[in-house]
Amino acid sequence: MAQVTRRGLVGTSAGIAAGLGLIGSAQAAEPQMEPAALRGIVKGDQVSLPPLDTQADISGRVPQLDPFARRLGVAVVGLGRLSLTQILPGFAYSAHARVTALVSGERDKARIIAAQYQVPERNIYDYANFDQLRNNPDVDIVYIVLPNALHAEYTVRAAQAGKHVLCEKPMSTTVADAQRMIDACKQAKRKLMIAYRCQYVPEFRAMLQMVRGKSLGAVQMITADNGQANANDGQWRLIKAMSGGGSLPDVGLYCLNTARFLTGEEPVEITARTTQPKDDPRFREVEDLCAFTLRFPSGILANCSSGYSYHENRAIRLLATEGWLGMDPAFGYDNLTMQIGRRQGMSNGLEQRRWSAKNQFALEMDALAEAIRGDQVPLTPGEEGLQDMKIMAAIYQAAASGEVVRMAPAERLDATRGVAPKEES
Repeated sequence: MAQVTRRGLVGTSAGIAAGLGLIGSAQAAEPQMEPAALRGIVKGDQVSLPPLDTQADISGRVPQLDPFARRLGVAVVGLGRLSLTQILPGFAYSAHARVTALVSGERDKARIIAAQYQVPERNIYDYANFDQLRNNPDVDIVYIVLPNALHAEYTVRAAQAGKHVLCEKPMSTTVADAQRMIDACKQAKRKLMIAYRCQYVPEFRAMLQMVRGKSLGAVQMITADNGQANANDGQWRLIKAMSGGGSLPDVGLYCLNTARFLTGEEPVEITARTTQPKDDPRFREVEDLCAFTLRFPSGILANCSSGYSYHENRAIRLLATEGWLGMDPAFGYDNLTMQIGRRQGMSNGLEQRRWSAKNQFALEMDALAEAIRGDQVPLTPGEEGLQDMKIMAAIYQAAASGEVVRMAPAERLDATRGVAPKEES
């Protein structure tokens, strides 16, 4: 039996139509289409379509992607697990960025990955010839995905090579290095953005709007926990010189940064405790558990924790005067769901909200591309990462001393943040 394909079916239909005298002998008729108004409207560089149904809140806007050659070129520095499983696949969903170069100390691995992503072999670099990126017009942005202790060195070198920088969190291992990164990018007149992906995803941005709009009243307390038992002995994350600390800078930072992001405030008092089990060889140099409390100027308390030795738990909840909202799971790459609790008559109601999946790394890269093109400060610039470094240093100080550590209040809300990316309509 002959296989029927879509192309074959079209051809067969045309033949039948011809036999019925529906098509002229010289050429085939155009396929019957709906009216032009229903096929889409082109205005400038935008295309819009009418909705498929009658719901007034369904947008007919088509995602607008830059032509491939116009997208900003990105050199990914470091081909570890995060790059291979999340960042590089994320380019398939990016509207404004494309991978154009790779930097790795393992040439054979880099060549395999380059072939998969159509990166020419001439655009494969190692750490010795990294500075030659200055001569490559294919690269606009350097995305640093290296162990924390190397962030400062390669940010400085990238800036000196004339490239903008997207750096994974935590920004560095010391406050001094974080400041050095900021200074180098300012001197080179290049953008520096820290990859705080939660600030870019629609779920957390919706939560931000609810908190700032006080849709559940005024927030009184925040609880946030992030931990997982995936820190195997020998990983660089357990070597203090490479990581700067244990679970706090790795996963506890999500709790810290999200509390700051949602409230817009900076903590004025900090208390903390850490554990470093003597019978577990993983924690010879860094902490396992970290619990810390932040008091914000408005009176909001944030109780946060992180750990490496318990089953995965990622959750955040904000308790307000007229209800609560949270995410469980939170901080992950997908499957984020918002829960909202509020009084309904004589009982408490529970609502859940989910959003269409968005690739978080594509959102970050596109936000930086837009900031570069618009010459704007990114939402999460170096100053945002520097502030977290200062607070984490205070957390360690509080844990070591057992005393309250006080910090100077910020002059305004969102004092360390730049311009939010454009919201999709």
